[in-house]
Amino acid sequence: MAGKSGKGKGKGGKKIESSGRVQYTMRIVESSTCAACKQQCARGLRYLERMSQPGALGKGVPCILTRRKLT
Repeated sequence: MAGKSGKGKGKGGKKIESSGRVQYTMRIVESSTCAACKQQCARGLRYLERMSQPGALGKGVPCILTRRKLT
């Protein structure tokens, strides 16, 4: 009985069901990437404008052009 702790044993448990909705992921890009982009989107141009102000701090913006499906 000393070997039966019950932790991590067996294959039973709850299964996560898919909701049928596809999830996507996008890369976070900086304003320099948005400035050099050939297909500038509205979100990137707004971010580029915001970052051109003096003292602006930013952590990037999700780029729709890098959208990928999660598998």
